[in-house]
Order: sequence, then C-alpha cells, then structure tokens
Amino acid sequence: MTPNSILPDNSPQPSPAPRVRWLNRTVLGIGLASLCSDWSHEIATAAMPAFLATMGVAAAWIGLIEGVSDGLSSFAKLASGHWTDGLTRRKPVMIAGYLITALGTASFGCATAAWHVLVARAGAWLGRGVRTPVRKAMLAAAVTPATYGRAFGFERMMDTCGAIVGPATAFFLLNALGHNYSRLFFWTLVPGLAAVACVAFLVREKQRTRVSSISFREGLRRLPAPYRKFLVAVGLFGAGDFAHTLLILLAAQRLMPTLGAARAASAAIGLYVAHNIFYAGFAFVAGWLADRMSKPRLLAGGYALAALMALVVMVLPLGLWTLALVFVLGGIYVAVEETLEDSLCAELVDEPQHGMAFGVLATVNGVGDFLSSIVVGALWSTAGLTAAFGYSLLLFIAGTVLVLRVVVPARGA
Repeated sequence: MTPNSILPDNSPQPSPAPRVRWLNRTVLGIGLASLCSDWSHEIATAAMPAFLATMGVAAAWIGLIEGVSDGLSSFAKLASGHWTDGLTRRKPVMIAGYLITALGTASFGCATAAWHVLVARAGAWLGRGVRTPVRKAMLAAAVTPATYGRAFGFERMMDTCGAIVGPATAFFLLNALGHNYSRLFFWTLVPGLAAVACVAFLVREKQRTRVSSISFREGLRRLPAPYRKFLVAVGLFGAGDFAHTLLILLAAQRLMPTLGAARAASAAIGLYVAHNIFYAGFAFVAGWLADRMSKPRLLAGGYALAALMALVVMVLPLGLWTLALVFVLGGIYVAVEETLEDSLCAELVDEPQHGMAFGVLATVNGVGDFLSSIVVGALWSTAGLTAAFGYSLLLFIAGTVLVLRVVVPARGA
C-alpha cells in the first residue's frame, strides 16, 4: 500500500446538474395568461350563437365567421413563427398579440350585423395568430424535453379553465344584464387585459441567439421528415375538426322543442361548460401520459375519440343525455389533440426551429379549421346533419391512421 492510498481524495468533484423545475415562473405566467385570455373570448364565444340568432343568422354564417377568422389567424401564425425565430426578444410580440385579441373581442359590443361580428372576430384572431407560435416557443424554451408534455398539458389545462369560467360568466352576465349583449361583450376586456398583465409581469424570457436569416422556403425545407409526415396527419384530421360553437348551436336547436328557446340556450351553454371541464381535466392527464408513453399512439387515441363523437351524432337520437355524451367526448379529444400535437411538435424539431415549426403547425390547423367550419356549416344547412358529420368522421379516421405512422427519433440521434 502506498502512502497516497490512505490519504483522503480532496480533488474537486463535479457538481450535479441543477434540476430544472417544469412548473417555473414562465410556465405559470403563460398558463395564467392563457386562462385569462380564454376566459375573455369564451364569454364572447358562448354568447355569440344566441347573439347571432337575434339577427336571424343560420349555421352557415357561424361556420363562415369561425372559418374566416381561423383562416386569417393561420396565416398570421405562419408569418409570426418564421419571423420570431430571428428575434432575440419574443416577449413584446406576445404582449401585442394578447392586447389585440382583447380589444377585438370587446368590439363585438359594437356589432349590429353579422358581418360586424365577422370583422371583430377576424381582428381578435389575427392577434391570437401572431402570439401563438411565440407563446409555444417560449414555453418549450422554459422547460426540458423530458417535461414538454407536462408543460404543454398545464398550459392547455389553464387555457381550458378559462374556457370553463368564460361560459359560466356569460350565463351570469346575460341574466344580470338583462340579455344586453353589448354590455356583456365589453366586460370581456377585464380578463383580456389581465392576460396582457400576466405576460408583462410574470413571464421571463431566456436569452437566445438570433437564428441567422434564411428564406421562408429554406426554413420549411430544413424541417425534418418525421415532422412533415406528422403535419399530413394533422392536416387531414383538422380538415374535419369544426369549431365547437357548432355543437352549441346543435344543442340549442335540438333542445328548443322540449325546453323552449331561453332554457335551450342556457342548457346549451351548460353543456359547453361540461365540455370545457372535461377538456381541462384531461389536458394535464394527456400531458403527463405524453412524457411516459408513445406520443403518436396517444394522439391517435384522441383522434379516434373525435371519430366516435361524430358517429354518435349521426346514429343516436339527440336528446339531452346523448348531447351530454357528445360534449364530453368533444372535450376529451380536444384536450388530447391540442396537448399532444404541441408536445410532439416540440420533440420532432430542434429548438432553433421551434418558432417556425409551431407556426407551420398552427397554420395547418388554422387552414383545417377554416375548411372544416365552413364545409360542415354549409353541409349542415344544405344536406343535413348526417352529411356534415359524416364528412368529419371520414377525415377523423384518416388522421388517426396516418398519425400512427409517425416515428419519433431517439433524443440525441
């Protein structure tokens, strides 16, 4: 034994890497902003079908309003995603987007015709489109890849808590304000501006290196092949994934003969609240599962639930309890869909291209929403409910099959 062998080892030991908490200040701030913003525009969304009904507007107009707004928003998302990858600071863009959405939603209160609502909704959704890829890229940058699912699931859960409070607030305000829709829409400014404050004062932006300027076409070309295959599945599914304001209209129409117009409208809003409760409850569950199992398989399960929902509408009598099942299935599948699409996107693409990837994903979803809401609304008005939901069913099944073929590369490969 040498003398050195009995001496203590005083050489410095490498310190363990600091553990990054997934629920940090930035994740919490983004979650609260999503809650408040969704609270704001869901007040308007819940009241919009009944407001338009006072103008004698049919389902095709609702589909047009939702479709045009989502289509405009989708192109804003695409431009924003590409542009913000080249910025060293993204937070001001995010603040501006939330502010535009708040002001656009409140301007519903000035509407006296359906086209006024269309313009106001399109303006609000333009702001939403600008902020969406920025928010998602900042959220992904605030956590580690191993916790993408929980971070995005938390954000979706908070967003949907706003979607629960929003319709409930609409129900309360409609009664308190004597069904004065203009005053109700102006009240949406309160949570809308609170969302702006959450981003301004809570979200901390990490320093990032500006991505070297490349053309939009080159940015698209550099996105990996598994991500492009994923986009095809998302696009097909999204082409049938209509806005769920149409479900509110469906419930109001089917319940009116037995409950009367006022009670049917209240029941439809109540069902939408239930829809959003299940959405909120399953968003974080979906995110938690996404960090522990195959994301493509879990997303396919969500897509399959959407197909089941469409089938229920087509084949079962639409009484109160059947409609409740439709709204519950709708809430669950949207929770899985939105959480898994975001976390899978973050995993398929490297961080320097997250803005571009989230922008393209949001655009594909927006184009799908544009097509689906207009086509489903038009088919419903001209060919009947079975044709409208049969169209969605076929696309839901196609999306389910294709997303199962997406392969996630091993991390570090």
